[in-house]
Amino acid sequence: MAADAIATPHAAPRADRRTRRQPRNGGEAVLECGAALRRIPAYALLDDDALAAIEEQADWILSEIGIEFRGDEEALTLFRRAGATVNDARVRFDPGHTRALCATAPRIFTLTGRDPKNSLVLGGDHLVFMPGYGSPFVSDLDRGRRYAELEDFRNFVRLTFMSPYLHHSGGTVCEPTDIPVNKRHLDMVAAHLTLSTKPFMGSVTAPERAADSIAMARIAFGAEFMAQNAVIQANINVNSPLVFDDTMSGALRAYAAAGQSVAVSPAIFGGAMGPVSPAAVAAQTLAEGMAGIALAQLVRPGCSCVLGSFHSTMNLKSGALTFGSPEAGLATLALGQLGRRLGVPVRSGGGQITAANAPDGQAMADSASAMWATVLSGANMVWHAAGWLEGGLTMSYEKFVMDLDQCGAMLRLIRGFATDAEAMGRDAYRETGPGQNFLSTSHTLRHFRTANHQPDIPEAGPYETWVEAGRPDLAQRANRRWKDMLAAYEAPPMDPGAAEALADFVTRRKAEMPDAWY
Repeated sequence: MAADAIATPHAAPRADRRTRRQPRNGGEAVLECGAALRRIPAYALLDDDALAAIEEQADWILSEIGIEFRGDEEALTLFRRAGATVNDARVRFDPGHTRALCATAPRIFTLTGRDPKNSLVLGGDHLVFMPGYGSPFVSDLDRGRRYAELEDFRNFVRLTFMSPYLHHSGGTVCEPTDIPVNKRHLDMVAAHLTLSTKPFMGSVTAPERAADSIAMARIAFGAEFMAQNAVIQANINVNSPLVFDDTMSGALRAYAAAGQSVAVSPAIFGGAMGPVSPAAVAAQTLAEGMAGIALAQLVRPGCSCVLGSFHSTMNLKSGALTFGSPEAGLATLALGQLGRRLGVPVRSGGGQITAANAPDGQAMADSASAMWATVLSGANMVWHAAGWLEGGLTMSYEKFVMDLDQCGAMLRLIRGFATDAEAMGRDAYRETGPGQNFLSTSHTLRHFRTANHQPDIPEAGPYETWVEAGRPDLAQRANRRWKDMLAAYEAPPMDPGAAEALADFVTRRKAEMPDAWY
């Protein structure tokens, strides 16, 4: 490890920070980014009456049906003290009660990176892209589909760090199945902290693993700094329909008590975990999300929270999940509006998601459909923005870099365009005149590097050149790209004392428990 001191930011990043590239190792891109700032408005799908009807349905679910918090007496006690009706594990709220409890959650907050230039603003018009999450398999053109291992996990953290288009390191980018289940969180958090300086997610698969993640973050950032700043996030998946188990609610309480960020993410597949209609999916997502955010606020008022969702339609003939469908896109658009009315940042229902089994045309068509709805919805966090295949079962190296190019295009889109005198290019017209070419004008030469989004995957070239090169398709060109990126990767500096303390913590915690593979 380099001897440079670990960077600990002391102020929020500038609100207008934009992604920039700097050359390293012969022109490879190194990220310097914060959350991208949206310059185009979010799409308003529903009018106020329709939004109020969905909010009324969410209140009906919470008051008439209720939410179960199973096995978590502390959570039930907190709700009971707050005035909710608690019967066994079932919690019911009077209409408007959960929204009132959520009111202390901030509309906008900073998620601090180990390097201050990588800190993120969440909420408002800010947009954050993240890699895929939770896949047990990985694939590439060389080795095919296989169980993910720790080195795959580390590779995706490295690739994410290399890209200027992904702002957040993610969480369980893929499951390192060569590490015991009860110990793999230690290696994953260590990878996020040492191989990247972007904000990241810790473990939520058991309250004690959440505690380990928080303790490791304290080593890297310092206890005093972390007591005042959110540096790590929790992905709290609701066991839809309408259930929080003690694993999820216990992890939620651990992160909230430590003053860290909590993303509450119901997972509703229409026809399985909820009704088939987009309106019902949106209402149930809002109800479940508000219940989780309310719990976080009862643990620590002002805890930074994100209203998340992961929703999909189903093929109602076969039962298979479908991604990129128009119905799911409609729910995504509605949830963007509902989250803004609730007053918290919004995590989208999905980024570049697909049920395709290979990085092919179907994969990119599904992903583009889902991504367009997500970006237009005004979501603040986009999970699964790169790498996702097979409905999330697989992280693909090739699709990862294919998706990065699409992320770059979306980030360019949300910036809009200028209409000042320089943008109008009047000097270019004076230089050329009717019937002339503008390629060599001074205006073109001033802007040719930045005028258009330039994909990172090499172009195929003219047909004859492409044929001579062996007709490489997009996946084959992407294969070369991710290998080049990994070859150019350099680990960011970290204070040697912090690095040693992290390694010692991981070693000690692993020694304290026997391996468990379940």
